[in-house]
Amino acid sequence: MSAKSIMVAGTASHAGKSWFATAICRYLRRRGVRVAPFKAQNMSNNSYPCKEGGEIGRAQVAQAEACGLEPSASMNPILLKPNSATGSQVIVDGKVWRTLSGREYYEHFEYLNGRVMAAYERLAAEYEYIVMEGAGSVTEMNLKRTDLVNLGLARRVGAPALLVADIDRGGVFASLVGTFALLEPAESNLVRSFAINRFRGDASLFEDGVEFIEDKIGRKCLGVFPHAPDIHLDAEDSVSLDAATRGNGQVAILRFPRVSNITDFSAVRGAVWIDRPAGRQFETVILPGSKNVIGDLEWMRSRGLDRWLLAQHAAGARLIGVCGGYQMLGERIDDPYQVESAAGSAAGLGLLPVTTTLETEKTTRVTEAETPGGRRFTAYEIHVGRTVTPNGAEPFAFAGREPEGIRHGRVMGTYLHGAFEDPAVRQELLGEGCVDRESKDAMYDRLADWFERNGDMRRFEELYL
Repeated sequence: MSAKSIMVAGTASHAGKSWFATAICRYLRRRGVRVAPFKAQNMSNNSYPCKEGGEIGRAQVAQAEACGLEPSASMNPILLKPNSATGSQVIVDGKVWRTLSGREYYEHFEYLNGRVMAAYERLAAEYEYIVMEGAGSVTEMNLKRTDLVNLGLARRVGAPALLVADIDRGGVFASLVGTFALLEPAESNLVRSFAINRFRGDASLFEDGVEFIEDKIGRKCLGVFPHAPDIHLDAEDSVSLDAATRGNGQVAILRFPRVSNITDFSAVRGAVWIDRPAGRQFETVILPGSKNVIGDLEWMRSRGLDRWLLAQHAAGARLIGVCGGYQMLGERIDDPYQVESAAGSAAGLGLLPVTTTLETEKTTRVTEAETPGGRRFTAYEIHVGRTVTPNGAEPFAFAGREPEGIRHGRVMGTYLHGAFEDPAVRQELLGEGCVDRESKDAMYDRLADWFERNGDMRRFEELYL
């Protein structure tokens, strides 16, 4: 293992670890460093298929893009995709391994740690620097013995750590001082500095706060970094929806309990994410992906959202299902191998003349597609369903030369994730103006600028390079 590395750790979940890791990736790349991202274990239903094969979390895809790299399964060797309140599908080295409960998962620590170390060593042999991202809090005391992703990993590879705390959620003094109070000496020695994230207002007003924390924990602050609402990165998981559920546009998106691949709709202007019937009419209602299609279909019915969808459609709304949502719009879903549910089968909403069978083999691929209107776009598929459409049905699009999905009046279904990220496709399907968002590459540069402008770069280089 020849590469240098840094562990970007957090005092809590959603503190900004992915944000800082992506910023550091771009900062180092602009300095000419051959850098790669790494997250040993990710829990997210937002994933992406690598061209080399296998799927990884979207946060590591963004970090790979910031590094100017093609995403690789080595960058996220373990991906947990929750499909129930207590269990997850476990993806190892990009491929489905098993479905396990939390307790069962940690019984396989030695094997999983071996896969993590092998993936890290592959990257370390190829790149000069590895930016590692932790998960949750570094002081999850009940999980220390089986720590695959935080300071336990940092100790195994000899990586110094940067600790990120979110001041916007409150309690930043207690979170930082309390974290250091719980660290063992060997862990504490790894954490060389800390960063305050999402500060609003005049940062000079927090200078006394920084001095207090530095005095208590014996570490210097890398910087007080301001809230940056104009910088947008792909969401790692559905937690990010908590801050973006109240749009005012004409598109509603159902927020399933096990929703997946929410990045499909990050560019849809003013979309309203709903989890119960809304008291107004929409032009379009979207059913997104789901990690447990039959379970989320039952949830929809328990809340009366099935009747609400039918009423929306009857009043003129366009309905669009993507992946799991596509399956729900059909006549029936069968799960003979209990891939996602013990229910076995369920009646769909009956709005598309299709039937779906969930199979044990997962389809993961990136493809070039084209709508019937001639809009070309890059898409990807991640699903275990095989959906049968009637002969002569109008396809949603053509993937390669093959028809894909279905258009049936004002109801459409597709397995093609990423369609709504393309401005021309949004214009065709939703009537949005064909104005794209700022390019991802420009966004990564602005993120690196934010990191350099607000951080002590001399201190960063002394401590971590």
